[in-house]
Amino acid sequence: MITQLISFLEQFSADGRRLQFLDVAKQRTRYLTIVLEDIYQTQNASAVLRSCDCFGVQDVHIIENRNSFNINPQVVIGATKWLHLHRYNEEKNNTRQALRKLKDDGYRIVATSPHHNDVDLEALNLHNGKLAVVFGNERDGISEIVKEEADEFMKIPMFGFSESLNISVCTAISIQHITSQLRNSEISWQLPNNQLNELYLEWLKKSIKKSGLLIEEFNKRNNTNF
Repeated sequence: MITQLISFLEQFSADGRRLQFLDVAKQRTRYLTIVLEDIYQTQNASAVLRSCDCFGVQDVHIIENRNSFNINPQVVIGATKWLHLHRYNEEKNNTRQALRKLKDDGYRIVATSPHHNDVDLEALNLHNGKLAVVFGNERDGISEIVKEEADEFMKIPMFGFSESLNISVCTAISIQHITSQLRNSEISWQLPNNQLNELYLEWLKKSIKKSGLLIEEFNKRNNTNF
């Protein structure tokens, strides 16, 4: 029935816009997801979301312990409209809950921090299954809980006098490298058809004026409840 609703709504969307939605949705991935722990600078938070959209990462998991995750509209430039943001902020410390939820969903937790068992970004094995890459906040990096829960550790090799990168730069480099490697691999990194259709439908609804009223009309005609 979802395909029938899509066909119905497509009548109210321009051809070019529909093709763009489909092209972008086909490049989206959930094989990689990004986890942000206690980011507090709006510039960094927004730049990370923009990078996720640019490189096709659909889901971002946001852990808010001491710091609220705020977005700068001038930096994000509408990227949040096309992403799924999962926020964890109901407990005093939400990190373990978030990471265990991701593990239950089949992700291995990759912490971005120098560690005695770490690997360089280029050596990260993408064939071992879905990965959730965790980035810590601007001052302290990842927490001890992340280190406890992590399955693997990864670092970006650096060769200058500076010992670290800005969080938004670090995230962009990591996402670009990993998604590029995925697209050049035989790994099934794209969304399955049911998720692809759901995402395409979601974007159609967001782009069509009064889509809610149109869906009501569709439901009446077909005795459904979308």
